[in-house]
Amino acid sequence: MNYAKSGSKKKSHLTDRGSYRIRVRGFLDESWSERLAGLRITTDSRRDKSSVTALVGQVRDQAELAGVLNTLYELHMTLLSVEYLDGD
Repeated sequence: MNYAKSGSKKKSHLTDRGSYRIRVRGFLDESWSERLAGLRITTDSRRDKSSVTALVGQVRDQAELAGVLNTLYELHMTLLSVEYLDGD
């Protein structure tokens, strides 16, 4: 799979570290950070009183990213986006 920032030729490989921003619908307490690869967890409230939680930080590799996404799935969190920010 090829991930590249706009105007960049850098590729992300399955074993590369990278920074990600994952957004889910709903509230997720910061205490889940350790279980979710140490990602920083912040929650914002929208005008319609719904919440969106963002998880941001370094992920070791694609296996760790898959583990984070699987945990969110098991928590019944609705995935809004997964954004590759930059490699290590």
